[in-house]
Amino acid sequence: MKNLFYLLLLSPLMVIAQDAKEYMVFENAMLTVKPDKIKLFEAGMAAHNKKYHSDNVYGARVYGIANGSNAGKYIWAMGPLPWSAMDNRPTKGGHDEDWRDNVVPYMESGADVTYWKFKADLSNFPKDFKVNKMKVDVYDITRFQGKEAMKILEKVKKVMVTKFPKEAFGVYVNEFASTKEGRDLAYVSFFEKSAWLGEDAQFAKKYDEVFGKGSFEKIIKEWGKVTSGSQSELWVHRDDLSGLNPMIKVDQRK
Repeated sequence: MKNLFYLLLLSPLMVIAQDAKEYMVFENAMLTVKPDKIKLFEAGMAAHNKKYHSDNVYGARVYGIANGSNAGKYIWAMGPLPWSAMDNRPTKGGHDEDWRDNVVPYMESGADVTYWKFKADLSNFPKDFKVNKMKVDVYDITRFQGKEAMKILEKVKKVMVTKFPKEAFGVYVNEFASTKEGRDLAYVSFFEKSAWLGEDAQFAKKYDEVFGKGSFEKIIKEWGKVTSGSQSELWVHRDDLSGLNPMIKVDQRK
């Protein structure tokens, strides 16, 4: 749904226990390209991903950021995969040298890398779909309020699967969250057409239908106690630069 979570999402931070079984994570690298080297960067990135990141385990997708302070930057995303798979990630066979020689020279110095834990229990992928466009809402959680925030998120999911059962969305927790950065949790909405952004979801009304009159107003106040800010970005999949196609299989998100 469109603006459902401008006010309603959060992150558990370090107070939330890890799952007993191995869970899935994404490695995301935000890359800034030199303005006069974009063509060379994209050629190098496309060739690198097609050669080294096109399989189901270490496959990677690339997204362009379309708004906000990061507009024009690229997101290189690998996963989902378990932490145990990281030790065997592509490094040999010319991988590291190719990245060093054909991608890095066209970037501004450094990269912003984050690792996001996929929360399958708080996400909903009702069917296979193409990840063409995404609205990525990232939230800053007040310290020591993670458990309370997660309780709110569970209620939000109940409304989503009850009232909007066909909507695909994913919840991801920053594995190495920082109070300085304030990027604790990401709520990702997947959509095909930009017109979706202009639709009125009437989420407050739907929330009250599920939990009773006045419930939405109450949860907004609760949300205000556990969050400290948010940022929203639109990401567009770049199939030409990716190692994986845009198709998302439901069994990869369970």
